[in-house]
Amino acid sequence: MKKILKSALFMFCSASLMAGCGTAKEKEDANAGEEAVAENSLSKETESYKQFALDQLDQFVIETEKFVDAVKAGDVEKAKELYAPARMYFERSEPIAESFGDLDPRIDARLADIEEEGQGKEEWSGYHKIEYGLWVEGTTKGYEETADQLLNDVKELRAKVETVEVTPDLMITGAVDLLNEVSTSKISGEEEIYSHTDLYDFKANVEGAEKIFDIFKAKLQEKDTDLAKSLEGNFSTLNSLLDQYKDKNGFVSFEKLSAEDTKELSEAVDHLGEPLSQMAIVVE
Repeated sequence: MKKILKSALFMFCSASLMAGCGTAKEKEDANAGEEAVAENSLSKETESYKQFALDQLDQFVIETEKFVDAVKAGDVEKAKELYAPARMYFERSEPIAESFGDLDPRIDARLADIEEEGQGKEEWSGYHKIEYGLWVEGTTKGYEETADQLLNDVKELRAKVETVEVTPDLMITGAVDLLNEVSTSKISGEEEIYSHTDLYDFKANVEGAEKIFDIFKAKLQEKDTDLAKSLEGNFSTLNSLLDQYKDKNGFVSFEKLSAEDTKELSEAVDHLGEPLSQMAIVVE
């Protein structure tokens, strides 16, 4: 009798466990299904963003070619003039560019980033290395090979972006990360430590985040009109603040900003960060 009861109990428990597992599996499948539906319903938005990134990187290749030509021609002043505007195309599309961990640092690493990784100056490459030559050493001599490698890396990045799978999560996370970059390295002036062209990067990061918001705005308005309106107002406020620092050539040197100026910009960025992360409701 005990054997019969044990057998029955075992069969009951096994059935219960299987039912439980079945329930868990069903929930998992349901959640995956919901995510797939959400992504499919936003396919127009993800495709729009991928096209935006491709367009930006097309221009990045073109402007980098001009920059590299100036460097190789030994034209320091022309290279300085082209440096910051060219980089803006990269900064706007960084959420996708950062998908390629090896290329991003080769194009955009600061010397401090290299040193943090335990590498030496000889392993440094990209825009910021040439920035050092232009603004600190006042020359392009010795940077020709770095310029050639930069252009090759930029072209490789553009080619690889064709393979990226853009998801709503990549876009939303990317928008928040762009503002985080502004509030850490851009607002402190440590990104463009030699040229002090940080405001170009600042503006481009904001434009990149705003583009993602604009793409999602219609769907966001359906979910939360107040949030969409708040974000629109916050972007407008931040852009108005940045416009104060424009000059005929783009933006003033970051060195011209006072502590009060940077504090005001920092607060405007902070007001955007948290609401921007709430855009995730578009995939719910």
